[in-house]
Amino acid sequence: LNPQPSTLNPHVVSSRLTRKLKRRANELGFEACGVSRAQQLDEEARRLETWLNRGMHADMRWMENHFDKRTDPRLLVDGARSVVSVIDNYYQPIERDPSGDVADVSRYAWGDDYHRVFKKKLLSLLSWLNEEVGAEVNGRAFVDSAPVMDKAWAQRSGVGWIGKNANLLRKGMGSWFFIGELIVDVELIPDSAAVDHCGSCTRCIDACPTDAIVEPYVVDANRCISYLTIENRGDKIDPELAAKSGKWVFGCDVCQDVCPWNSFRKPTQERRYYPRRGTTDRTLQNWIGISEAEFLDAFAGSPIRRAGHAGMIRNARAVLRNAEHGATSGGDTDKPV
Repeated sequence: LNPQPSTLNPHVVSSRLTRKLKRRANELGFEACGVSRAQQLDEEARRLETWLNRGMHADMRWMENHFDKRTDPRLLVDGARSVVSVIDNYYQPIERDPSGDVADVSRYAWGDDYHRVFKKKLLSLLSWLNEEVGAEVNGRAFVDSAPVMDKAWAQRSGVGWIGKNANLLRKGMGSWFFIGELIVDVELIPDSAAVDHCGSCTRCIDACPTDAIVEPYVVDANRCISYLTIENRGDKIDPELAAKSGKWVFGCDVCQDVCPWNSFRKPTQERRYYPRRGTTDRTLQNWIGISEAEFLDAFAGSPIRRAGHAGMIRNARAVLRNAEHGATSGGDTDKPV
């Protein structure tokens, strides 16, 4: 006879549940799933505090908020015992348009908004966990939308390591993926933390057009093209930095394009991440001339909405000035690694 669940060793029950959870995550299309214990992030908290004190978050003041919750998941979910980290591949094997009049958009924003796509699958995993446990699980799903240090948890969960460009990297895959978490009050078996495999490589640091990677593992948002073209709410981009930003009108992929680990990239199976019409083939003049109504309609449910209509026109004008002055830094990024 099989023993009743109540007579089993709690560790055995947790081990079985953890294995089944990872199997279910794979069935939902996640590339990897790892578990870490829900506890205070002491070392990561010190690094975050230092980074904030150096002003490297630019005017993203929201990153200063909820510091205690950002570094302790038990303040986000009462009774939290485990953090489940999963990743969702978004890479599409499509070359960017090399012509001078077509602007560059970061790959992650080519398709539908990952917050919606990813979170729906993550909530399915949480629903499965509820059914499997047979009781109401106190838990929440997070996809880059709350004070959660997703890369830190993913590294602790063994999913990947944080590279010198501050992106999460995974062996056999690279970095073209989104990260999400479940914080739950369920006891799961934690994985070992991932080991850093960047070694002596400095390709991302050397390739950054604006020198935003000021030291290994430290990115100064004030100089980062992704910040300048997305989160920056100013009317203009610093002319010195804009001149080095090449054709990027939304985000930047330079440090990922040159990373040797991304030679192992593979195409996503999630069709909702495929390029939308008018995202990768839109000319600079079209970006500059797009009306607000057209912008809102064309990019409904797209990450590009984050920059706003005025922000995208500002970015396109900066790129156009680069083209007029022959500045190409940051544009030639599709090189073999």
